[in-house]
Amino acid sequence: MTDPVRKQIGDYEIIRELGHGGMGQVFLVRNLISDRIEAMKILLPDLANQGDLGARFTREIKLLASLDHPNIAALRTAFSADNQLIMIMEYVEGDTLAHRMERGPFPPAEALDYIDQVLAALSYAHAKGIIHRDIKPANMMLPPSGVLKLMDFGIARSGNDLGLTVTGTTLGSLDYMSPEQVQAQQTDARSDLYSVGVSLYEMVTGQRMFNATSSFSIMEAQIKEAPRPPIEVQPSLPKPLSDMIVMSVAKNPAERFQTADAFRNALSQIRGSCGLPGLPKAVAAAATPVQAPPSRVSDVRPPTPVSQPAVSPAYAAATPIPTGTTPVPKAGSRQPYWILAIAVILLLATLAGARAYRSYKQNAANAAAAAIPAPSAGNQAPDQSAARTETPAEAPDKGAAPDKSKMARLNRPSGPTAEELAAQAALEQQKKLLDAMEIEDDHLESRAAAVESSLDALEQQMHQSGLGLRGDMVSARASMRSDMQKAKQALDGSDTERARRYLDQANAEISKLEGFLGRR
Repeated sequence: MTDPVRKQIGDYEIIRELGHGGMGQVFLVRNLISDRIEAMKILLPDLANQGDLGARFTREIKLLASLDHPNIAALRTAFSADNQLIMIMEYVEGDTLAHRMERGPFPPAEALDYIDQVLAALSYAHAKGIIHRDIKPANMMLPPSGVLKLMDFGIARSGNDLGLTVTGTTLGSLDYMSPEQVQAQQTDARSDLYSVGVSLYEMVTGQRMFNATSSFSIMEAQIKEAPRPPIEVQPSLPKPLSDMIVMSVAKNPAERFQTADAFRNALSQIRGSCGLPGLPKAVAAAATPVQAPPSRVSDVRPPTPVSQPAVSPAYAAATPIPTGTTPVPKAGSRQPYWILAIAVILLLATLAGARAYRSYKQNAANAAAAAIPAPSAGNQAPDQSAARTETPAEAPDKGAAPDKSKMARLNRPSGPTAEELAAQAALEQQKKLLDAMEIEDDHLESRAAAVESSLDALEQQMHQSGLGLRGDMVSARASMRSDMQKAKQALDGSDTERARRYLDQANAEISKLEGFLGRR
């Protein structure tokens, strides 16, 4: 879709390119039917052709379509064109907070206003089970109305969060990634809140949290290095605000704010204790939309209590611990005794029936025993061990004609038949095929051993820095081992069809790992 000559896709006229990145391109477009200006996001062709990634993006689009919040750029629609996945988004005219920061740090009150709106959007999204995973000032758009819009919801999301990259595409921005996201661990909503804290740090200080010079050093800093308190970078900052930011970027997720609402409460507490002005009325009204009542009783889900880390006295009241009471049944309530009476009657009837059935069985057995006559000398059963008299059918007929089938076998010429020759040829062909596959298996074993050795060395180096192997490579390694083992078992059982399948799968996984290690 990078061809500039093409000016129309479906019912949309392309006006100009707004941006591009590792996942795709964004264009400013005009709907030819409604004449509305919108933003078009196109997933790169080489990513759209991957079935698993395309399926994850399709699920993500369905989640995004359910989001309706004033601080989230809305998804209008989505469709496929020329085997490419296309999303039509709300076009937000304005400036990103990242571009605004090029003119210097934000005043604390202004920074808190914008972050409060970001947290309002995240609180809404997290309640629906959607995690952004790429929170940063460049994805926070400020239109002239002052109602901030959080952009690119889910564009970097991976369904299972397998690692830093999917087919080489970075999921998130390293400067704002949480430690667990850098280490390809399971992430939750607290990972987004860490990224919010990093963004707030940069907004009030005018500097990145870590001044690293390479991707590896940034990743290492996110995992191991404690950031300088913001008040040391910008001495004019209120001390409670600096303490709150330090808490929000704690390495351990359990030591951060556990929910976006808790983070918002802390912002409100800081604003009040430091005498900072609150949100403008129009912005505050937009950031706190009225929640529609649930349509079904099953839609009402009780909140899950989480433990909140200790906070500084300046905003300790911002993270209240929810309490609840367990209803106690009223004393003196009467039990339905008639149900108990029926249960007793049914039990007695069952016991009586069982007793009658046992009596009937006993009487039947006694009658059957009485009907059998006693054995006597004249009517004893014949001795089964006596020799069996040969029946005429079983006796050999000495005058019968000889067996024709037997005579045919005796008179046929010596040597294998055509069927036997064909079976022998098939066996030889099977043996040759097995020999060839065993040679191929030996070659794959050598390549797999070299790959294992290189991966072990790479893992040791990464573990020393607190990092882990990419999730997709871990999966490829496990598949390689499994396929090699199954291919070996199939060869041992002379199952060439099964062996062929697993040898091909193992070869594909080994090639993928060799490409990752730079061997091919």
